[in-house]
Amino acid sequence: MNIVITGGTGFIGSYLRTMLLQDGHFLTIVSRSPKEYEDETAKNQQFVSWDDNLVPEMEKADAVINLAGSSIFGTRWTDEVKKKIYNSRIECTEQLVEAIRHAENTPSVMVSASGADYYDPAGDMVLDESAPSGDSFLSKVCVDWEKAAQPVTEYGVRLANPRIGVVLEKEGGALQQMLLPFKLFVGGPIGSGKQYFPWIHMLDLCRGLIFPLQNEAFEGPYNLNAPNPVTMNEFADELASQLHRPSLFRVPEFVLDLVLGEAANPVVTSKRMQPKKLQQHGFEFKFGYLRQALGDIL
Repeated sequence: MNIVITGGTGFIGSYLRTMLLQDGHFLTIVSRSPKEYEDETAKNQQFVSWDDNLVPEMEKADAVINLAGSSIFGTRWTDEVKKKIYNSRIECTEQLVEAIRHAENTPSVMVSASGADYYDPAGDMVLDESAPSGDSFLSKVCVDWEKAAQPVTEYGVRLANPRIGVVLEKEGGALQQMLLPFKLFVGGPIGSGKQYFPWIHMLDLCRGLIFPLQNEAFEGPYNLNAPNPVTMNEFADELASQLHRPSLFRVPEFVLDLVLGEAANPVVTSKRMQPKKLQQHGFEFKFGYLRQALGDIL
């Protein structure tokens, strides 16, 4: 397939790109700085700029995977940071939709990312795709992100919106930030520890992003996280066990609030997500249980 990817050089996109290239697809990666990747050796990919005319790329594309968006982790959410988080997702998605609108031949499918924070924190309640959206800042981002992609359905493009959980992989993301304290014997649960943690192994995440490209009956929002979410206490205990370290030093929620403010919400709030739609369509997870996933990664 000829696939256009945004966010293809980020944490998730880099792994996805490798998988797709190995499978022989031709990739067009839309980047803010395409010249930085001129030394890439794969012959079945090209890099283009957001400033380029994307209409010709859409006319050649069989599929679009939209992962563009600035990181929500690592800093307090000032008004400026919030604006960047919001605009980097909504404006990029609108630009893709506009290019598709002007294309004479449109892609058959678009996978446009969303996030677990679409939902309100719900304690122990199981959240499938029918659960309502929340009213937090990130919930609004996810709602508007999905809405921004919706017009492609008017142009004959099948749309799927993966609501992505916390991605586990050694080189980057939440797990990389959690490893160091445990290795230094000062690791432990974050927040109350009772909140559910909707994790997913990077391999299953990439497979779940590709799944709508391979299944013509699959569309709409879908939860993209492992089918067996765990509490933060369970996650910390399993991580400690894999590293042969203790899990003793809890990071209280008030400390996170002092350091990160509102940016701590994705980590301390509970979202017991269930990937119901993927399961109904026969998707099989390679890493359905946390012990399997961490054992493979670590």
